[in-house]
Amino acid sequence: MVERVIATEAALELIEHLKRLHGDLLFHQSGGCCDGSAPMCFPKEEFRVGDSDMKLGEIGGCPFYIAKDQYAYWQHTQLIIDVVEGRGGMFSLEGPEGKRFLTRSRVFTNEECNSLVNKT
Repeated sequence: MVERVIATEAALELIEHLKRLHGDLLFHQSGGCCDGSAPMCFPKEEFRVGDSDMKLGEIGGCPFYIAKDQYAYWQHTQLIIDVVEGRGGMFSLEGPEGKRFLTRSRVFTNEECNSLVNKT
């Protein structure tokens, strides 16, 4: 089964580290503004999911959300959450670790798209 959002091994390791430090986590794909378009990691209880957000899937046991209007542009794309060295968004939990989450992507094949219809 193809997933709309997945994480690399490095991202999963960082997620586990952050869960030990902060408890349950939540991700939201930022649509821009201050921190650019990046996956943002928050303590689960400190981020309010709105009516304009939708759950894309889970990575490392953490829910991953995206704005519905942003999803409209990316619906044919699998998001691959990775980690790179450096400072990212100032609001995301991984900043003090000297790493940042990064969204990579790939376009679904026609077969994958057909299997995903109405599964969001």
